[in-house]
Amino acid sequence: MQLTVLKCKLHRACVTHAELDYEGSCAIDRDLMDKAGILPYEQIQIYNIANGERFTTYAIEAEAGSRIISINGAAAHKAAPGDRVIICAYAGLDEAELASFKPSLVYLNEHNCITRTGEQIPIQAA
Repeated sequence: MQLTVLKCKLHRACVTHAELDYEGSCAIDRDLMDKAGILPYEQIQIYNIANGERFTTYAIEAEAGSRIISINGAAAHKAAPGDRVIICAYAGLDEAELASFKPSLVYLNEHNCITRTGEQIPIQAA
């Protein structure tokens, strides 16, 4: 049986551009893609913390070191520059792979600089 699990995420990325007339997708600083493990043209889910929008698109590269997070095409209606978003990619794993799997979690500040990384989300306490 295959299970879909969180492969990686960029947590609280700050949208730098919303380009309605650009061919669809989400451009992400190549360094951030590499750190998280997001591949060019990989399907991603974006969750907008500012307005609650959730949408699917694919990742494309922005210049390495640019700190760009650009929501493009029709998705530009769902996010604005300054919005904080969570960008996630998922993977299908079988039960045997799950035993050793750890997601890649990358946490960003308002300038899209990495503040920390991790492999586990803490248990939420009551």
